[in-house]
Amino acid sequence: MKAKVLLFGLLSSCVATPAPSATPAARAKAPVEDAERIVQAAASELEHSYVFADKGHEFAEYLRGRQREGKYAGEETLVLARHLTEDLRAKSHDGHLWIKYSEKTLPDEDAHSKAEMEKRDIEKYFGPRVNYGFNKVEHLPDNIGLLEMSVFAPLDVGAHAASAAMTLLATSDALVIDLRNNGGGDGEMVAFLAAYLFDKGPQTMSSTYWRAENKTMPGLTPAYVPGRRFGSTKPVYVLTSKRTFSAAENFTYDLQALKRVVVVGERSGGGAHPNEMKKLTPHFAMSVAIGRSLNPITNADWEGTGVTPDVPVPAEQALEKALELARAAKPR
Repeated sequence: MKAKVLLFGLLSSCVATPAPSATPAARAKAPVEDAERIVQAAASELEHSYVFADKGHEFAEYLRGRQREGKYAGEETLVLARHLTEDLRAKSHDGHLWIKYSEKTLPDEDAHSKAEMEKRDIEKYFGPRVNYGFNKVEHLPDNIGLLEMSVFAPLDVGAHAASAAMTLLATSDALVIDLRNNGGGDGEMVAFLAAYLFDKGPQTMSSTYWRAENKTMPGLTPAYVPGRRFGSTKPVYVLTSKRTFSAAENFTYDLQALKRVVVVGERSGGGAHPNEMKKLTPHFAMSVAIGRSLNPITNADWEGTGVTPDVPVPAEQALEKALELARAAKPR
């Protein structure tokens, strides 16, 4: 069974990333590929893999119809990737669904190539260069802790950093977790970090349904985490923006449903479907939603709707507002 991975790379993508704009230099380097072949490959993959089979067929027929109308004929590679992404987004409203172009030939989808690509992506997006996603771990006046995260790293990569950060923050009287610029990441890290906000585990989180296996994997926080827990009695505020996406929304949505956090900021981006990169041609790949999340408390997820803040304020004012709330909640 797959882990609940919700970020970009070989396996999946959480960020609603548009295809880059074409430049003359890039177009000159781009190999010519047949638009019809790319569209047909994308349509076939949607029908085969998209989490909702009926929707996958609908989106596939939509692309084929656009292709028959001549929409993509003669387009340069980068322009084609952008237009396919725009059309899929307009039809599906799924921020995890997009098509990318690579100047370099994409690796074959054998196990070795996937492992090598995943290793490179982990180093680039989750590793030491980004401090495993832990941008700030601060102790603010009035004994308020601040944790700013840019990404949820895979647990086998970032668990040590998570444990160190949460141990340092454990004695704070209140905690602010800033996810305003967090595009997502790994679901196991979501559950691991959430565990520190309770006195014990496991706590029930969103489950994940996978179309390929036709199975649902329950979501639970681990019973044990190393270091000190922040615990379940002190206030926690999660900051969100329109850029908060995917696994970052998973963390926020589930803890809000458990009434463990107060969400401050803007409605988040609305991406709840785990997804996987699928190679279409030697230079084109598509991010496809292959599963869905389901929270046992709300019996729903945040796909397309985002997480609704408890305290709605513009994103740039969210930290100030959360600190105000934290100071007001401190025991006198």
